[in-house]
Amino acid sequence: MTDRPTHETRTGGPAAVGTKPGDLAPGDVKPSDLAIGIDFGGSGIKGAVVNVRTGQIVGNRLRIPTPQPAVPRDVVAVTDELVGRLVEAWDPRDGDTFPVGVGVPAATRNGVTLTAANIDPAWIGFAAEREMGLAMHRVVAVGNDADVAGLAEIRFGAGRYQRGLVMVLTIGTGIGTALFIDGRLVPNTELGHLEIKGRDAEERAAESARDRLGLGWQDWAAGFDTYLHELERLFWPDLFILGGGASKRADNYLRYLTVQTPIAIATFRNNAGIVGGALIAYERRARETAAAQAAAAAGAPAAGEPAG
Repeated sequence: MTDRPTHETRTGGPAAVGTKPGDLAPGDVKPSDLAIGIDFGGSGIKGAVVNVRTGQIVGNRLRIPTPQPAVPRDVVAVTDELVGRLVEAWDPRDGDTFPVGVGVPAATRNGVTLTAANIDPAWIGFAAEREMGLAMHRVVAVGNDADVAGLAEIRFGAGRYQRGLVMVLTIGTGIGTALFIDGRLVPNTELGHLEIKGRDAEERAAESARDRLGLGWQDWAAGFDTYLHELERLFWPDLFILGGGASKRADNYLRYLTVQTPIAIATFRNNAGIVGGALIAYERRARETAAAQAAAAAGAPAAGEPAG
């Protein structure tokens, strides 16, 4: 039997406890500490209210099927519906103020989606943040789905306190990647599209490929292992964190992976995108509030008011 490296598998620190849906009831936390996280995937759109101080989900996690085709207009409409259902348990004076953060399977810049590898091409160049904000009448932040999920793991989960270069991989319909250096995000890396043997890596290494190609876990893991070796050769990371749907079944394939880099399973598993979405929403609202206060202190007119 060939010797294989021993992988370090870790979970998050004390603040990462209680991450399953329903851990906290709406009355257990201050409304000012809450935000809504939305994870937009190829087959489903998931969401929950999150306590941004701890990463805990408050109340129920809800999921609705992704519209097919997943054109922006229809996705915005069902996401607005999902948000409405999530805040039903709160007094409208509180629930209507919760900001929303959405992880989208696309590269994003300034709230605009720039790519559409596994979603409808109409998302290319779509002003997602603006249009969702108009539909929901609340603060909305949009980010790349893997970046958003990675933020949750770095803040509260398997990457907490980890220095150096950390790569978070979300393994599902495709492969999302998030790259952090000493806890700081390098956005939109999109390394699931790294070319290996003339093809996008995710065509052979995403979880969906296992079903599509009819592969057993060992055969699928061989392709995924090849992908990890390529990332290791190019980046020499200090830690891989595996998330997404495949992280729930890690026991089926971890023993077949041969990279030297330590591997951790995402603390939040398939909820990382929800928790990270809430974090970017809360931080966006905080920035907007600070900017408004600074403008008021400087005597600048509020938005929509005439100068002078």
